[in-house]
Amino acid sequence: MQRLPLVLQSQSIQPALIAVLTAIADGCRDIARQINRGALAGVLGAAGAENVQGEQQKKLDVIANDILKSLLLREPTVRALASEEEEAIVPANADGRYLVSFDPLDGSSNIDINSMVGTIFSIYDVPGATPVTEADFLRPGRQQVAAGYVLYGPAVMLVLTTGQGVQMYTLDQHAGEFLLTEARVSIAADTNEFAINMSNQRFWSEPMQHFIGQLLQGKDGPRNKNFNMRWVAAMVADVHRILCRGGLFAYPWDRREPEKPGKLRLMYEANPMALLVERAGGEAWTDSEKILDLQPQHIHQRVPVILGSANEVMACIDAHRPKPFSPN
Repeated sequence: MQRLPLVLQSQSIQPALIAVLTAIADGCRDIARQINRGALAGVLGAAGAENVQGEQQKKLDVIANDILKSLLLREPTVRALASEEEEAIVPANADGRYLVSFDPLDGSSNIDINSMVGTIFSIYDVPGATPVTEADFLRPGRQQVAAGYVLYGPAVMLVLTTGQGVQMYTLDQHAGEFLLTEARVSIAADTNEFAINMSNQRFWSEPMQHFIGQLLQGKDGPRNKNFNMRWVAAMVADVHRILCRGGLFAYPWDRREPEKPGKLRLMYEANPMALLVERAGGEAWTDSEKILDLQPQHIHQRVPVILGSANEVMACIDAHRPKPFSPN
């Protein structure tokens, strides 16, 4: 099994980008160690503050953010950072050529019950040598040069795309290295599994309620097949399952806070996951357009997310499209 840097070199990835990806992998290895120690290291529980999103931070949210921030700020090829835990972008090195956005600990509400969490990241290149502003980050997801996540589960796994498909790596805990364990990830077009937070069903739009209602009817309904539901409450874990065996993941708009277009953040959750899913043969949409085609408005922008097995995603999107008027 090949080490991460050797695989990237074999793909003719630029050394500067390899350096950024190696720094992220090293940071995630350190985060995994903190998570693994849990209560023994005193890292569980709330940090006693809110992040820029107005959400209660966990101690590990802060620890994970500090680990990645410290490593990436020292990496000469990084120009600036954007994080879920930072209100504004963080300038790094004036001569750097990459912008890195990340969610340092996705699903952190799972930490105190010893359930799965992860780190999600997105990388863009940046031209020129002028000081970076937030506007430099606001580019459609198709312009990402690399994206991925690290899942902290029974095994620590890195899932990555650099433009040549999607690969999975597993952390060798003894050697401290990520080793290639799946060279070509592919999502089946059809599925009988979906992941969604059913407790919010009464707040969804009518098309989403209708679509999920058909799935729940199983063989007795118009879909004529039974579906299983899975929900881990961490996007990184639910998307990982889809990359491994197919499925549909949805976090739709709901009317609890109608002014917010969605729950998940475009720049460091939806965009990197959409790139992984599309490059593995799946689809990734809001309720009306492809996520990777969206023009971001600000670094903490939220969007609805529907992604996974292509045929099921498109069936969901079709349910949201206006139907032609028929007088009969």
